[in-house]
Amino acid sequence: MKLKSSHNPCALLEVHSLPFSSFGFIFVVPRISMKKSKISPWISGTLIAGAFGLLWLLERRRPLRRDVEPKLQRNARNLAVASIAAATLQLIERPIAQPLSALVERRRWGLVKRLGLSKWLEATLAIVLMDYTLYVWHVLTHRVPFLWRFHMAHHVDLDLDVSTALRFHCGELALSTGWRAAQILLIGVSPDALSIWQTLTLLSVIFHHSNVDLSFAVERRLNRVVVTPRMHGIHHSIVREQTNSNWSSGLTIWDWLHGTLRLNVPQEAIIIGLPAYRDPKDLGLFDVLALPFREQRSTWPSRSIGCQPVHPAQLQAGSL
Repeated sequence: MKLKSSHNPCALLEVHSLPFSSFGFIFVVPRISMKKSKISPWISGTLIAGAFGLLWLLERRRPLRRDVEPKLQRNARNLAVASIAAATLQLIERPIAQPLSALVERRRWGLVKRLGLSKWLEATLAIVLMDYTLYVWHVLTHRVPFLWRFHMAHHVDLDLDVSTALRFHCGELALSTGWRAAQILLIGVSPDALSIWQTLTLLSVIFHHSNVDLSFAVERRLNRVVVTPRMHGIHHSIVREQTNSNWSSGLTIWDWLHGTLRLNVPQEAIIIGLPAYRDPKDLGLFDVLALPFREQRSTWPSRSIGCQPVHPAQLQAGSL
C-alpha cells in the first residue's frame, strides 16, 4: 500500500503489515519504508513475540497468582481460540479497517483532520482517542447482554496470563468490526496511526494480562499511566463489583476520569474467573467456542461466591 500526502514531508511512504490479533481488533505491525531507509517487518514482529516469550518465562519464575489449571494445557487451548479469532479477523476486519483508514487519510475525514494539526500531533491525538473509544467498547461488552455472551469466553478462564491476552471469541471480534470502522471514520485515523495504535495496544494487552509479580513500587508507578498486571487482575475477579472496574486497555486515565479505577483489592483476595463457571470440565476448547450459543447461566448467582474476607486495613488505595 502506497500513500502520498502533501502533509507528509516524505515523498513516498510505504506501509507493509503483519497481522496479530487481540481484544476485538487485528493488530498490524508496520514496516515503514522510504526511499533511503527501511524498517524490516521482522523487527516489530520480533518485539511482540519477544515480549510474549519474556513474560511467559517470567510468569514461571515470578508468578503473581498460583495456577488453577495446568499451564501448558491452558496455553494450548487459549492459543487455539486465538488462532480461530485471528483467522476471523483476517477475513472480516482487515479487509475493512485498512482500506477505510486509507480512504479517511485521502479524503481528510474525521475529527482530527479538522484541527489543522501537524502530522505527528494528529497521529498522537488519533491514537489517544482510539484508546479511549476502546475503553467504551470494553464497557459495552460487559453491559450489553448480547455482547457479554461473547466476551464472557475471555472471562471464564480460571487463570490469567499472557495467553489470556489472546483468548477472545471469534464472534466478539467479528462483532467489533463495525465499532472499529466507526472509530476510524469518526476520529479520522490514518493507516500509520492505526498501525501504531494496534501494535502499542497489543503490547499493553499482553503485559497487563500477564501473571508476573512485579514489585509493588514498580506497579504503583506504572499504573499511574498504563494498565498493570495487578490492576487488570482485579478486573478478572469473580466478584462482580471488582469485574466492573479497571476497563482501560492502555492508558489508565479513562478509569480515573470515569470513576472506575480500583486498586484497593489485595491480590491474595482475588479469584480469577466467573462464579458460574468454576469446573474446568465445562471450559474445554469446544465448550468455550459454543458458550455464546448455549443457554446462559446466571453469571453472578451470589455476590458472596468465591469471596474471601478482607481486613479493612487492606482496603486502602494502593493495596494491590
